Amino acid sequence: MQALVLDGVNQPLQLREVPTPTPGPGEVLIRLHAAALNHRDVWIQKGQYAGLKFPCILGSDGAGTVAEVGEGIDEKLRDQAVLVNPGMQWGDNPAAQAKDFQILGLPHDGTFAEYVCVPARYVHPLPDHLSFTQAAALPLGGVTAYRALLTRAHLQAGERVLVSGVGGGVALLALQMAVASGAEVWVTSSSADKIEQAKSLGAKGGINYQDENWPATLIKQANGGFDVIIDSAAGPGFNNLIDAASPGGRIVFYGATQGDIPEVPARKIFWKQLSILGSTMGTEQDFAGLLQFVSDKKLEPVIDKTFPLAEGEAALRHMDDGAQFGKIALQIIPD
Repeated sequence: MQALVLDGVNQPLQLREVPTPTPGPGEVLIRLHAAALNHRDVWIQKGQYAGLKFPCILGSDGAGTVAEVGEGIDEKLRDQAVLVNPGMQWGDNPAAQAKDFQILGLPHDGTFAEYVCVPARYVHPLPDHLSFTQAAALPLGGVTAYRALLTRAHLQAGERVLVSGVGGGVALLALQMAVASGAEVWVTSSSADKIEQAKSLGAKGGINYQDENWPATLIKQANGGFDVIIDSAAGPGFNNLIDAASPGGRIVFYGATQGDIPEVPARKIFWKQLSILGSTMGTEQDFAGLLQFVSDKKLEPVIDKTFPLAEGEAALRHMDDGAQFGKIALQIIPD
C-alpha cells in the first residue's frame, strides 16, 4: 500500500510503498477514503512528543470501508462505511485515562495511508449525513471538544460560552456543539476574519485577544461574563480567562500551546468560586455520545483545505503555518 512515512525528527513525510497490514484476532482492516491532520502530527514530526519511534505512519483521524476482518469479528462488518475512534485503552476509570492509553498514529501506525488496522471495538458506523472526508475530520477534535464541553463543563442550554483561539479543529467543533446545545457563544482570535467566520457558524461575536484589557471589553459587549470557557493555549494569557469568567464559571483547557501558567491569581479563583478543569481526548462513552450528538444535530465539521495523500508534507506545513480555519484533510479515495 501507499503510505506517508516519517523517518525521523524534522524529516519530511515521504510517500512510500509499505506492506499492507493484516488484521489479527479482534481487528479489522480499513481501506481509508480520507484522513485528517491534528497538531499532534506536527509536534511528533518536530520531536515534541513522548514515545517517539521511527519510521512511523502518522495520522489519528480516518474514515473508510472495512476491507477485511480478523478472527472473531463478524463478517457483516466487511464493506461497512466506518470512522475510527483514535483514543484506545482508556481504562476503567471514566474520570481519567489509564497509563497505557494510546492515540492512533504513535506508537501504532496511523491513518496517513491507504489502509490501517485497528481493533474492531474502535470502529463506528459513519453518520449518515457526513461524507468520508467530513467524518475523517471529526474523531480526535470532536471527542476532545465533546468531553471538554459536555462531560467536564456540563454545559447547559442558555449559558454563555467563550471559545478561545477559534480557527482550529477542536475550537470550531466546540463552537458548533455549544451553539447546537442552545448556548450563547463568543470567541477570541488574533484574526478579524476568523471572528467573522465564527459568527457565520452561530457565534454572537468575538474579540482580538491581543487587545489590551480584552476581558473587560468583551464582558461589556456580551452583557456579562462567561459560564463556560474552552481553551487550548494556557500560558500567560490564562489569567485573562479567569477575569472573563462569571462567578461559579468553569474553565476547561485541553492543551497548553503557550506553555505553563506562570502565576495563578488564587484569590480570584476562590472568591469567584471558579472550577479549573483539565481535559484530554475522551472515553469510549464520550465518543459514542459525540457520534449521537453529531447525528442528532446534523453537525458538519468545517474543512479548511483538502490535499491528496501524496501532498501530506504540504498539508503539515499548512497546519504549522496556523492560518487555517477548520480541519485539514487528506483525500485518499474521492468521496
